[in-house]
Amino acid sequence: MKRIYKPVVAVLVSLHLLSCEKIVDDLNVDPNNPTDAPANFVFTGTQIANVAVQEGQASRLSLIWTGYGTGIFQQYGTWYTYSITASNFDDDWNNVFTGTNKNAIIAIEKAEALGNRKMAGITKIVQVNSLGTATELWGDIPYEEAGLVDNPIFENQQELYPKLIARLDEAIADLESGVGTVGAEDIHFSGDAIKWIEVANTLKARYYMDIKQYDAAYAAAEKGISAYANSLYAPHGTTPNVNQNHTYSLLTDVRAGSITAEGAYNAELLNPSSAMYRGNPKTDETARFKYYYLENGVNAPGVIEPNTLTTASARGFFAMDADFPMVTYQENILTLAEAALRSGKGFDIALGHLNTYRNFLDMGGYIDPTYQNSATLNYEPYVAEDFAVGGIENTDGISPEDALLREILQERYVTFYGQHIGWNDERRTRSEAYGVKLQPNNGDRLPSRFIYSQNELNSNNNSPNPTPSLFDPIYIYQ
Repeated sequence: MKRIYKPVVAVLVSLHLLSCEKIVDDLNVDPNNPTDAPANFVFTGTQIANVAVQEGQASRLSLIWTGYGTGIFQQYGTWYTYSITASNFDDDWNNVFTGTNKNAIIAIEKAEALGNRKMAGITKIVQVNSLGTATELWGDIPYEEAGLVDNPIFENQQELYPKLIARLDEAIADLESGVGTVGAEDIHFSGDAIKWIEVANTLKARYYMDIKQYDAAYAAAEKGISAYANSLYAPHGTTPNVNQNHTYSLLTDVRAGSITAEGAYNAELLNPSSAMYRGNPKTDETARFKYYYLENGVNAPGVIEPNTLTTASARGFFAMDADFPMVTYQENILTLAEAALRSGKGFDIALGHLNTYRNFLDMGGYIDPTYQNSATLNYEPYVAEDFAVGGIENTDGISPEDALLREILQERYVTFYGQHIGWNDERRTRSEAYGVKLQPNNGDRLPSRFIYSQNELNSNNNSPNPTPSLFDPIYIYQ
């Protein structure tokens, strides 16, 4: 758990050994397996581990279970049809509870010992991001005892969500104190406290949305990410096996061609040539479709596939060095839109937030400039009449409020491409009349959760018994 940043730590330990007065000092210490590290290295390691959590199975299974892509062969062909076992989740469970959480505990202890509240606060946000993702995916999880005892108890979600939100409030207080310094060891914002506070509030809004406390979600989002530049992204580069976009590596190397987008619900919504195309006289999705997908894939020639192009003229959503969205301005604005409508703040306020988002898209939004320049996009503001019976967003004669909600939910769905929060929304609204309605890839049931890690089931006698199946809904999405 203390070796996430092992190569750098090993160098420091080696230098320390060379400086010793006696050559025999610490003779039995293995410099390649250090048992401790300075706070800043553990802090960075915690952030890197959380990137692995967000871009691992959380993203990849959401890709094929939420209509963003289609599993064709190899592992993803099997998993696409929901044939998956507990052992397939061992690495991702470990990334949460050993990679992120245990290192976060250590980093917070070290930061607090140094009086560095800024570092402690940022680490708490990263810790909650990882654990919040875990409970969204698995349901009940260890929390207060996680990383501290060998057999931690699993806490139910009714108790856990308030604790995660309270932890974010602690983090915000730490950052607002102005005590401590953080610089380049922060791979996301180089210690910018304002940006981290906004991220914490958007995460609070996410968790309030999960538990359908829409008033609280709106209040948190009002303090959330205020500009695209303040979004939390995982940074990536072009060095293989070091810093490439995780999904790029999967789609082009590890499991090349195993995931396409043939018949995928999201691709059909965005494809102007599809009968399901969501465009209308005020909406042209051509640029976003091309940014997300290749109509003639390079890894699966002749079919639509996720876009991994990485050239000067075409950089897809999953380009080699494309940064990956974790907590974003996009999410925050669309949370304001949905939460405003659901909490009774009124049709006009909700529509105003949706139009703020559409204006962001109309200016290019998060779509790579190579597609803004080479394909058409258009997102004119909607007016109330568009959602009235017979309007361009209400051709089936439902209420204007339901028509607006349906459009907001669909916009959230297409925006959250490749992220597990798209699956969060689908499960949260699965039993409602309007929203994104998916058909099972196999059988007559949609998956509702991840299966608990086999290693955890084998080693922790406090693991849930009987063990929930893939199709047993978690509490918050029942």
